[in-house]
Amino acid sequence: MKRGLALGCGGTLGMSWTVATLAELERTWDWDAREAEVIIGTSAGAELAAMLGGGTAIADIHRAQLGDHEAPTWLADHLKAGPGPLPPAPKLAGLRPASLSLAGAAVRRKAPALAGVCGLLPRGTYDPGWLIKLAETTGNNAGWLDHPAVWLVAADYDSGDRIAFGAPGAPRATLAQALCASWGLPSWLPPVEVDGHRYVDGGILSPASADLTIGLGLDELVVLAPMASSDPGRPVGLLAAGERVVRRRMTRILDKEIAAVEAAGTRVIRLEPNGRDLAAMGPNFMDAKNRSATLVSASASAQERFATELVA
Repeated sequence: MKRGLALGCGGTLGMSWTVATLAELERTWDWDAREAEVIIGTSAGAELAAMLGGGTAIADIHRAQLGDHEAPTWLADHLKAGPGPLPPAPKLAGLRPASLSLAGAAVRRKAPALAGVCGLLPRGTYDPGWLIKLAETTGNNAGWLDHPAVWLVAADYDSGDRIAFGAPGAPRATLAQALCASWGLPSWLPPVEVDGHRYVDGGILSPASADLTIGLGLDELVVLAPMASSDPGRPVGLLAAGERVVRRRMTRILDKEIAAVEAAGTRVIRLEPNGRDLAAMGPNFMDAKNRSATLVSASASAQERFATELVA
């Protein structure tokens, strides 16, 4: 069976949710996610894709997320070095919108509304050094990954075009460039320039870019989309209500992508947080203090679902 894997955006806690859920899926299916025909990663999903594509087992990544002392030291150190819960405060000169052209593309409906909003945000200034070090750790001598098909999705910061670095026909980029671009959340991290174009977080265009697998002849596609949810529960508080607005838009994008993938003849396994998971995560998906609660909830939700579904 030709099975693909799409790992969506979701920040610090989306990464934790994805790791816990994928660990449960591996156990249920007795399957190693590193064996997927293609691994597509977006933002935090790109971070996980780089780990898997570089040969790191999901079990080790899960141990590191749990704080297990048996986890590889480099993974534990990597987790400690990630971004904080709030974007860096920009200097006065840096408050101007970083991409009016992207905002304009959204007005002309050439890019999603969320991308247009991101174009109005200031340029991010957080140091992406933890991602550069990850690329150095997981990459091979050829400047990419040992896995034959890992695609890291980013957005052109001016046109709103979607680019999957590593895919056939994509601009040539180093693993560090592609990883930093895919994770380049506006107002948090800076854009990355490749061949004269600026690239940022691919999640501003799609939560998982599942539709990029159309034409690959996959029998099955596993999609883990922590920023989408068909059953998000009721938000508590203004921040959670605002988060749900973004989530609803991303869910609609994913709905369309999955419908297209299924119409092309690929079975899709769609995994996303439920209301209980979202309550554990809280409205700020960059807040690492909720990591433990997210891991516990995601594992429990996955076990409940997999007890009756998805038995290989």
